[in-house]
Amino acid sequence: MSLNPVGGPANLSPVKLNPPTFPFFVVRSCEPALFFPFLQNNTMSVHTTLLDFSVDPSAVKNESQVSVVCSNIENVLREYLTNLKTLATIPFETDLLKLYSSDGGVSATLRVFQTGLITLNIEYLKAESQEAQLSFERTKVLEQKLRIVLNCFRSKLLPPIKRGTHIDVYILSSDDRLLEYDIDELVFEERTPYQKIQIVHSKSLGNMLVLDDLQNISEADLIYTETLMGRGLEDYKDKEIVILGGGDGALLYELLKEKPKEVIMLEIDEVVMKACAKHMRSICGDVLDSLSGPNYEIIVGDCIKAVEQYIKEGRKFDYVFGDLTDVPLSESPTGELWEFINKILSMSFKILKPDGKFMTHVIGSAAGDALKMYETQLMKLQPPVKFTTSHAFIPSFLEDWVFYQVFFDTKQ
Repeated sequence: MSLNPVGGPANLSPVKLNPPTFPFFVVRSCEPALFFPFLQNNTMSVHTTLLDFSVDPSAVKNESQVSVVCSNIENVLREYLTNLKTLATIPFETDLLKLYSSDGGVSATLRVFQTGLITLNIEYLKAESQEAQLSFERTKVLEQKLRIVLNCFRSKLLPPIKRGTHIDVYILSSDDRLLEYDIDELVFEERTPYQKIQIVHSKSLGNMLVLDDLQNISEADLIYTETLMGRGLEDYKDKEIVILGGGDGALLYELLKEKPKEVIMLEIDEVVMKACAKHMRSICGDVLDSLSGPNYEIIVGDCIKAVEQYIKEGRKFDYVFGDLTDVPLSESPTGELWEFINKILSMSFKILKPDGKFMTHVIGSAAGDALKMYETQLMKLQPPVKFTTSHAFIPSFLEDWVFYQVFFDTKQ
């Protein structure tokens, strides 16, 4: 197996592909159902099943051994994939790649690496109402049979990954791990000048707010709000508070239960508030029904402009909540998002009373480097500050989340 100088496969003859046999015709609409009638009443998605096996590298050290391994795998696959055909065999420097097709529009890719790793991916298009070409239970049996014929010392089968669904069930964790949710309904969706807003329903979490494809809060996440505000640890009675962001209304709703003197919420996207007021009332109550109440006010607009005005007026608050963006994953604390975070930090302390606190969420505890970068930025603030942290496992995040309480260092 060898590679050509630019990294592509070497010594390969051109592969001739037969043209598709779909009838071609002209229509005046781009509705998918006009091209493919079977799409009309079905939600289609691509199902990709991933398997991998590890064998002794000595079992795949030459082309003859690799050929035997591939033949053994193909013999088992024929029991599950009808009319299996080899489309291409492509040698690389470190592995051999084989492409297959079978009845029902199923494709498969097999890669045998010199390290002893073998990967098998099986993919097909499936309607929501259609039975799987290869059920997960049958795939488990397939994995067991392949384990035996390969004499492997480990194997792994992943449930089918569903791509192109009308409801996206995959969301990333704070450190970019793939999380799959039990989402069964898209409740609300709208794109505003600021962000993509979705409210989806989860069987276990209830309705969940998703902004720009990142989970924000669900109906099961009271612990998030309570940890952010330090319920039971902080005294909000008769205090003056400002919330930067907080469009879901959960923090405002919970703070008002503590009988503060005044809470001002600064939220730029009114669509978020209206959507949550309608679809997530269990976390926000009725506080988003009106822009003001006996001891609160919601200002729709850029929070930075509002804070700049407070600085000019010399207005001070007991608490400032940063309920905005998470700290990003990056190699260094630079770039537009870090500049925004640093600006929020600097401005927030200009409107805090001497004994006030800045309360915020940051990122998951697994993102250690990002947390260190954030603390580095805190240490650059003038006047100097100190901080404490708290943690909570957030149901909809599926991970432990870190919150910061930052205050002036009165000893310096």
